[in-house]
Amino acid sequence: MRYWAAAAAALLLAAAPAAAQDYPNRPITLIVPFPAGGGVDAVARIVAEKLSHALGQQVVIDNRGGAGGVIGTRAAAKTAPDGYTLVMAHTGTTSINPTLYANPGYDPRRDFTPIGLISSTPIVIMAHPSFPAKTIAELIALAKREPGRLNIGTPPMGTGGYLAGELFKAMTGVDVTIVLYKGTAPLTNDLLGGHVPVGFNVMAPAMGSLQAGNLRAMAVLGPARSSLLPDVPTAAESGLPGYEAMLHYGLLAPAGTPGPIVERLNAELRRLVDSEEVKARIYADGGDPLVSTPAEYAADIDREEAKWSALIRKLNLRVE
Repeated sequence: MRYWAAAAAALLLAAAPAAAQDYPNRPITLIVPFPAGGGVDAVARIVAEKLSHALGQQVVIDNRGGAGGVIGTRAAAKTAPDGYTLVMAHTGTTSINPTLYANPGYDPRRDFTPIGLISSTPIVIMAHPSFPAKTIAELIALAKREPGRLNIGTPPMGTGGYLAGELFKAMTGVDVTIVLYKGTAPLTNDLLGGHVPVGFNVMAPAMGSLQAGNLRAMAVLGPARSSLLPDVPTAAESGLPGYEAMLHYGLLAPAGTPGPIVERLNAELRRLVDSEEVKARIYADGGDPLVSTPAEYAADIDREEAKWSALIRKLNLRVE
């Protein structure tokens, strides 16, 4: 919390009211540290479209995928703190990577200023329709019958989907092989093609396929069932209490961004996330809208970091 407090104090001291009066007067870049077509990208495009209208300037998406969001987030940390470069963040980049990676190249508290939360979404265990197991219990039984033979697909290291896969192995004691993908969209494509039988994935890139029956959901790793998948049980209902993996999405700016600009962006973000149209689009992708102040988003990052870093250390996970 000391970094957030120091950053907030610096903003108050350095920011002049005039900084926001002519902001923005040119296009804004929104770095998305994951490939196009995935869950993070889907949320970012909703925000970019609506912020463009609200601010009167184009918000341009810049996809910089790689290393579980590390590459794009690291690049964003090095940009000028003038409000013209923002970064789409989620639990992986803010609360997982700093512990999982030996040298991520950024510190979410020191190098960024929170703008606000956008939404949350659960990880879903999903499979190709031909996969014989239809429940978590059947998945565990199959994996134990054939130790080491089952592949499960996840997004890259540093993501909630990847940690959900590792936590599944730890909680059940099964011997399965995690196959890493560059993002949730490539994972979805390989699930549809039957190249990997089971995936730990977000709903956004797979929603149409799940609803059409081209993919089958086994369990939702949230505290409650999804309204879009009402017949799919939670992990707790499936016999694995305490097995949850939720992602929180939000918007960050480089540390030192003037306070009036952060306040303007937060006000617009809160307004758009609270609109009926955007809420409907977030719900349609399997998420839940979240509205927050910058301070509330900072507290959320701290809470999520405490939870995930404890798991990473317990499982002795480390990426050099």
